[in-house]
Amino acid sequence: MNIDEKYLSRCISLAKFGLGNTYPNPLVGAVIVHNNQIIGEGWHKKAGEAHAEVNAINSVKDKSLLKDSTIYVSLEPCSHFGKTPPCSELLIAHQLKRVVIGMVDPFEQVAGRGIQKLLQAGCEVKVGVLEDECFKLNKRFLSFHLKKRPYILLKWATSSDGYLSPFAHHSENTEKKPVWISNPQSLQRVHQMRSQEQAILVGSNTVLADNPSLNTRLWMGNSPIRVIIDKDLISPKSSKIFDRSVKTILIHSDEVEANSVENIIFEPINFSHSVASEIIRVLMKHEIQSVLIEGGKQTLDTFIEANLWDEARVFEGEKVFGKGVFAPNLGKPT
Repeated sequence: MNIDEKYLSRCISLAKFGLGNTYPNPLVGAVIVHNNQIIGEGWHKKAGEAHAEVNAINSVKDKSLLKDSTIYVSLEPCSHFGKTPPCSELLIAHQLKRVVIGMVDPFEQVAGRGIQKLLQAGCEVKVGVLEDECFKLNKRFLSFHLKKRPYILLKWATSSDGYLSPFAHHSENTEKKPVWISNPQSLQRVHQMRSQEQAILVGSNTVLADNPSLNTRLWMGNSPIRVIIDKDLISPKSSKIFDRSVKTILIHSDEVEANSVENIIFEPINFSHSVASEIIRVLMKHEIQSVLIEGGKQTLDTFIEANLWDEARVFEGEKVFGKGVFAPNLGKPT
């Protein structure tokens, strides 16, 4: 690993601290180096707040060193006015002589314009350092802008003999409680995963069987937007998903009428079309960049069979069910 890769790697590590808090913005980290010493660093912490470059510059005690320093940033500095001023102009104003960038920002309002501004101002610019790692860092943001769909992450737990549940139908679960397959540590990890994704999706069968909260009560972080596939709107109004604690979207048949109330939003789709594609259309409408699908087999298979998924995380427990619902069979993701 050369010197530029070393400091860019540090940018990526810093950027990850913002995971789950920066939507709809990307994850970005920045490091400022003077005479091979880090004199400032920062990351984008929350949408609407200062960008990584601003936080890095603000952390430098002696600003006179900036004109002889190199700034490393995992994503191209922005060039447009949004909720904050353009970072490219900030770097120019502080006369940073060299800028090392992990990857070009594909967002149409940036897309090379930040780099062009820096070059025109006489900055030395290097682009494409640890580019693959930077793409992976912002896989959610990039899926949304390049694939025009959210990053889709599948998650389920399976018994040691390959079952999702010992019940063939949700009505067999008379206690209406989840059947835990994994251990408490795995459950906490799932809540951490929820805090990192913008939305969580399940089907109405999961609501009927488990009455889930779908929040992050076991991990410090934002609870995701709840998305429920409920064709005929059969989820009981007493269900925890209707507690209005977070935005909740119910996707239902366009043959059923429903009116949204506060943050309980009803979205009709045509179930005779590709259901997965119709759901993605709704998620894009709400500018959701990532979704964690925690539903039962029918919901998971909806996306697997449509080959619309990016990643699967499977927890295998020690329990043996002997009967029930088999776990999904994965193909290859898109």
